[in-house]
Amino acid sequence: MTLDILYFAWLRERVGQPRERIETEAATIRDLVAELAVRDEWHAAAFADMSAVRCAVDQQLADLDTQLAGSREVAFFPPMTGG
Repeated sequence: MTLDILYFAWLRERVGQPRERIETEAATIRDLVAELAVRDEWHAAAFADMSAVRCAVDQQLADLDTQLAGSREVAFFPPMTGG
């Protein structure tokens, strides 16, 4: 499947781009993260500590075990605080 991957805040800085379109066979976000982390040192740095990363699938908050079938977009971002 083809997915648009969006990166926000320090994840964008570590990966070096705000978005990319990839072809993947990943079944879950966890699988996708594992696939992305081995692409290069920048992706590895972005996903080194998943406790500091949140994600959304098609603009809905999701956890690492969320299935990706039928999805078009996955976004990665740091935890947010209100104020």
